[in-house]
Amino acid sequence: MGIDEYGGGQGPQSDVLVVTTNDVPGYRVQQVIGEVFGLTVRSRHLGSQIGAGLKSMIGGELKGLTKTLVQTRNQAMERLVEQARARGGNGVLMFRFDVTEAADVGTEVCAYGTAVVLVKA
Repeated sequence: MGIDEYGGGQGPQSDVLVVTTNDVPGYRVQQVIGEVFGLTVRSRHLGSQIGAGLKSMIGGELKGLTKTLVQTRNQAMERLVEQARARGGNGVLMFRFDVTEAADVGTEVCAYGTAVVLVKA
């Protein structure tokens, strides 16, 4: 798997800055919009499940599941950014992911944070 298959995050041209911190150096928060989140639930592919079961017996990375989780996280983050933008924000502070099992049929990924309007200080 190449770096693009297991990496994530924003590209350099995004109009909504997403950070895990409380503030952004060089900017001040002009307005707090509130909580935003992006949510997605993915079911597991039968082939991945069988491969993961076999791989778990001998050890090593479950590359198929890793790739699926990366895609799922990226989709949740894209939805978070869309929601922040739709509500008038240009930043998301305190960005986090929450990952849980969804009724034994898939994985729920929620990207969340606080949408804000940032201005240069």
